[in-house]
Amino acid sequence: MNGKDKTFFIFLKGGSVKDKYKFVSLPYEPDRLYTRANPDRNQTLELLDTLFEHRQYKKYSLLLKEENTSKEVFYIEEGIVRQFYTKNKKDITHAFHAENSFYMSVEPIYFHNSSPFGLEALENCKVRVADFTQLEAIINAHPKLRGFMEMLLVTFLKNLTNRIYAIKFQTAQERYDFLLKNYPKILLRVPLGHVASFLGITQQTLSVIRAGKGN
Repeated sequence: MNGKDKTFFIFLKGGSVKDKYKFVSLPYEPDRLYTRANPDRNQTLELLDTLFEHRQYKKYSLLLKEENTSKEVFYIEEGIVRQFYTKNKKDITHAFHAENSFYMSVEPIYFHNSSPFGLEALENCKVRVADFTQLEAIINAHPKLRGFMEMLLVTFLKNLTNRIYAIKFQTAQERYDFLLKNYPKILLRVPLGHVASFLGITQQTLSVIRAGKGN
């Protein structure tokens, strides 16, 4: 198990993994999933770990197409991806997901509908991918692992509420300030056109805001 595998395994074990860019990940306390007294703890977690296969995606390649019916769970080990959709023939960036974050298409998994969102690599990415059905079966067989599934759902809901709040209650300037405060490296990693789309403004407006901020 190499360094990256170990980091992923620690995350599954409930170890505290800090998301250096603070995109999605939630703090996890040691032994939240299993108690130390459980003799099958490591064996079960190793089994869970084996469900996540290794994949690599080149910059600007698609992990998922729009209107997909994927039931896969993605864990971003290296790189950054954007979640996007098309409205009136216009490409719109909905979210970014970077190192130590999970992503899954909620619509096909829980509602048996296609997902309107695609997923695109904005850098060369190393990703771990698991089939949700297999993952769910392992978790259902080991109730104390349900914290892992809860973490995925809470992350999704938190991202959704943050997005709704930003769109409904924040100005473009406030959304930009929030972006820089929480994701300070994003302007170095993501094309400005995608950043502007995520903020819900034109690239020209973004340039004006950046000029006023001196960055």
